[in-house]
Amino acid sequence: MAELRRTDSTLCGLDEEALWETMESHRDRIVRSVRPSRLTPYLRQARVLGQLDEEEVLHSPRLTNTAMRVGHLLDLLRTRGKNGAIAFLESLKFHNPDIYTLVTGLQPDVDFSTFSGLMETSKLTQCLAGAIGSLQEELSQEQGQKEALAQQCRRLQERLRQAEARAEGLCQLEADHGRMQREVSAHFHEVLKLKDEMLSLSLRYSSALQEKELAATRCHGLQEELYLVQQELRRERLSASCERESRERSLQMASGLEPGAEELSRLKEENEKLRSLTFSVTEKDILEQSLDEALDSKQELVDRIHSLRARAVAAERQRKQCWEEKEQTLLQFQKTKVDCEIYREKMNALQSQVAELQRERDQAYSARDAAQAEISQSLTDKDALRRKVFELTDQVCDLRQQLRTLQAESPQGPRQEAEARGPGRRGKQRLTRMFAICPPDGGDCSCLSPPESQLWSDLSTTSSRELADSFRSSSPVPPSQQSLHKRAAEDLWEDPCSFSSFPEILEVDGGTSLGAKAGDTDLDYEIVDRAELGESSNSPRPVSGGLYLSASSAPVRRRPARKILSQVTVLAFQGEALLEQISVIGGNHTGIFIHWVTPGSAADEMALRPGTQIVRVDYEATGASFKAALEGATLEQAVGLLGRVNGFCCLSVKVNVEGYKKLVQDLEAKVATSGDSFYIRVNLALEGQAEGELQVHCNDILHVTDTLCQGRGCWQAHRVGPYSTRDMERGAIPSYSRAQQLLVALIQDMAQPRTTAHKQSPGGPQRLVRIVSVDRTKASPLCASSDGAQSDPSRPEGEAGGAAGWRADGRGPAACHWLLSLSSAGPSASCFWAESCVTLVPYTLMHPRRPSRPRPVLFVPRLLGKILSEKLCLLQGFKKCQAEYLSQEEYDASSQRGDIVQEQEASGGHCWVTRPAVELLMDKNTHALLDVRLDSIRALHAMEIFPIIVHVSVNEKAAKRLRKPLQRLGASEEQLLDTSRQEEAELDKAPCLCGSLAPDGWSDLDTLLSCVRFAIADEQKKVVWTEQSPR
Repeated sequence: MAELRRTDSTLCGLDEEALWETMESHRDRIVRSVRPSRLTPYLRQARVLGQLDEEEVLHSPRLTNTAMRVGHLLDLLRTRGKNGAIAFLESLKFHNPDIYTLVTGLQPDVDFSTFSGLMETSKLTQCLAGAIGSLQEELSQEQGQKEALAQQCRRLQERLRQAEARAEGLCQLEADHGRMQREVSAHFHEVLKLKDEMLSLSLRYSSALQEKELAATRCHGLQEELYLVQQELRRERLSASCERESRERSLQMASGLEPGAEELSRLKEENEKLRSLTFSVTEKDILEQSLDEALDSKQELVDRIHSLRARAVAAERQRKQCWEEKEQTLLQFQKTKVDCEIYREKMNALQSQVAELQRERDQAYSARDAAQAEISQSLTDKDALRRKVFELTDQVCDLRQQLRTLQAESPQGPRQEAEARGPGRRGKQRLTRMFAICPPDGGDCSCLSPPESQLWSDLSTTSSRELADSFRSSSPVPPSQQSLHKRAAEDLWEDPCSFSSFPEILEVDGGTSLGAKAGDTDLDYEIVDRAELGESSNSPRPVSGGLYLSASSAPVRRRPARKILSQVTVLAFQGEALLEQISVIGGNHTGIFIHWVTPGSAADEMALRPGTQIVRVDYEATGASFKAALEGATLEQAVGLLGRVNGFCCLSVKVNVEGYKKLVQDLEAKVATSGDSFYIRVNLALEGQAEGELQVHCNDILHVTDTLCQGRGCWQAHRVGPYSTRDMERGAIPSYSRAQQLLVALIQDMAQPRTTAHKQSPGGPQRLVRIVSVDRTKASPLCASSDGAQSDPSRPEGEAGGAAGWRADGRGPAACHWLLSLSSAGPSASCFWAESCVTLVPYTLMHPRRPSRPRPVLFVPRLLGKILSEKLCLLQGFKKCQAEYLSQEEYDASSQRGDIVQEQEASGGHCWVTRPAVELLMDKNTHALLDVRLDSIRALHAMEIFPIIVHVSVNEKAAKRLRKPLQRLGASEEQLLDTSRQEEAELDKAPCLCGSLAPDGWSDLDTLLSCVRFAIADEQKKVVWTEQSPR
């Protein structure tokens, strides 16, 4: 404590060596706490530091951090002697008073009379003013940063309010849409009821008329029968009277009496009377009256028939009007439904963004709380260390005082010490630049006293710990994301029971001496084989990657394997029957994770735990060997690859606890059945006869969510609608290998001679097969690796042999003979691959896209497209994309940028369709009408331009309807049919879907134009499905 009672004058009384010895004892604290930019102005005014020295200290490229700059500054000041030390200590009074107190033991007193006089008072005032100005400038910068952060916070709050307002608006729109939908359905039901009532009334009326007509007919018939019966009765009576009279006359004649004149006259009168009785006047009147009534009833019936026909025509007209209203209502309903789906997707996206913002806010709050707690703890530790430093400094001062007292009491001591040091003493040592860095933990501290050595060791340990573990740092800055991940990893893996049975771990450095591969320099290799270490202790053992290790050349020690997030670790061990040691879950969307480990197995000894993600598997044996990356691999591929491991293998793993927990939660909540998720285009028709199987048509888009559904032979898939990527109907489909066998069998069946004709569908022949041949070296990533070749699950297929379409009527390419020859070895897919250089692809990987701008339009056939383009250019929203004439330099530059779509021939030379021309029309909200070949679609997809392909089917009847437009172009009907057949064959090679128009759907060019416009508008609303391009 006696040292604390010194005054500033005692510092000037000390010699140069004592001053610098005092400063060197606290050099570590000085270089870590002092900023050289604040001290150099005062040192320049004190004339102990020049301008060149100041520039070297502050701006030298050799000094990469503040500690090195302060160390160099101390070395320069030591060359200035005692004045340099005193000026440095005086500068510490202003800027670092705590360091000044620590070094000198004096309280900093800013009094001009106590300065050493190295600089004038005016210059000192100017220096102090400059220092105050720099502090004020720093304060203003901090205030500006605070204001900027506040403004950013206000902007984020405003955006949040806007998002909430938009969400409320969308909810209101959805409610209005639901109300309108309910009203439309109610009106529709009312219309149906009215139609049913009108139909029932008309039926009842017609039945009543028929009954009335039947009753009138029956009445007339009865009247006629009654008249006939009366006539018959009269005849019978007359005949009876005549017979009686004739008998009487015959009796009279028989008696010999001859008739007289009176008798003859009487007979004549009776004869006339009989003739007049046949049709009397009354009867004639009755008949005439009946005839008039029949004519009147007939006229009434005719009038009634005319009125019924008029009412039937009106009812038919009203029915057509109701049907048109129904069609319009349904169309409006579909449009409203699509708009509602779009609004719902937008609202879901906004809700997900808001939820993500809330999660980030909660994470920031938790990180801030943790940082504040750690900061408070570090400050408490610093206070304790500072008190300990002060106590040790007091002890050092007391010991030095005692040493001086002992030296003063014994005058012989200094002389003996001088004689002892005399022969070996040299001149003043030459100063060299010392790097101001913390000495290593194992540094030599023998020159320090025991208290100082203990203090130095404590400070060095604390510094190294802070450098190694950033999340234990005492910095006031909040911890980074990596620090938080590291903390979570330590909490996960610090389980003493899980690391109790670790094997001997042989660490191999990936340097040049071992010849490690360049591709694995970022991996941490840990090679373990406890069974073989004892057998081959003196002989080198080959390890994967071409490394040869021996127990004598590499140290062996027991330690747990390191588990660091986002760092790949390679573990090598004996993996006999690997799938019996571990079970895996996941897929291409989430990654392949270890779900269960057999206790006591080699995998358990290697500390493989649930939640570990397998990145790569490397299996080398005398038989089949393979190296495969499991990132992006499906669960079926991963199980197939890991099931083939039966011996020494290398697994590249990393810890991904968050992904594993999310996958397990989704599986338990039945949100997902696996970690697989990809879209495919089906290249054959599947009937789906069994229960639970999905009936699929050729060119359908499916979303596969599980590749191990019901065993190894089935996938679980969902049908995807044309206007969104939402899953619809669910079912099972054959796996890749089974679908390949079905494809080969279907091609063989279609190639056989047909004895019975297929039943044609109403809409024309149905497509059964789309043949896509692929080079075997570029096998589809959907196929499980079963041939031992190195597979890349994320690499898409490349079409080597093209594609062709088969229909139910047997029409197809003539190249079926080489397909049959390739598949003649049997239905097995492995045999098919082994005997051929190409393979058939039943499923094609697809990727969904939603372009926001109007898509270009491409017509098939091109000859008909020229006619339609001329008509569409006259309408709003369509414009033909003209080819450009380019010089050689412009063509080279555009070709290098990838802007050339296709070359076209013109009268003045060659011209090209370029990407800027197409994008210019798209930016104007216009459909660009392209006149290019189908092989340019892939070039457009590479430019992120996705054209609409409109295929107009043409037959002989349809070609006759286009005779006049074809004559204006100088073409014939036969040319149109030929080009249509050729381009239809090339259409199956297109890497996307297309819209088709049947030849029976239009009657002339105007109706065809209307159908084309409707098809373009419908295709613009659909999701664009494209094949994944090769990398």
